[in-house]
Amino acid sequence: MSSRRDFFKKLVEPVSSVKEEPTPTFLRPPYVVDNSLFDKECIECETKDCASACYENIIVIEAGGTPIINFSKSGCTFCQDCANACKRDVLKITEDNEKINATFLIDKDRCMAHNGSICFSCKEPCLDNAILFKGMFEPIIDLEKCTSCGFCLSRCPTNAIEYIIH
Repeated sequence: MSSRRDFFKKLVEPVSSVKEEPTPTFLRPPYVVDNSLFDKECIECETKDCASACYENIIVIEAGGTPIINFSKSGCTFCQDCANACKRDVLKITEDNEKINATFLIDKDRCMAHNGSICFSCKEPCLDNAILFKGMFEPIIDLEKCTSCGFCLSRCPTNAIEYIIH
């Protein structure tokens, strides 16, 4: 006979059959369809054609051999050149995968506009019109429109735009 304590213990124990895929620690190029395939195949790829095909030069190869995104100087135009150059079919163009694996947010404490200065640095390069302003101040990122292209990151003079990798 089980006690109530045992019953409640069972309720809070994690379900072992549900395995969550670990969250990546880096920004992946667009067009990744299968994360486990990306993790396996990209490390084994010797040509790294996706990086050399990137016109914006934002795909870089990290020390472990994985292609990652670096938004320090530019953003992604979703030109599809990286996917077209991928010989291992890790990057595949589908009708709904023109998005980077991140959610972009504005830190109100660091944002000039949120603190009373007129600044549209993040809005100007936004290809998707995803950065909206209430009047001259209070920018917000419309997460439905944002593709996480990253153009706003390098343009923000106070580094107020952050991202969460998923």
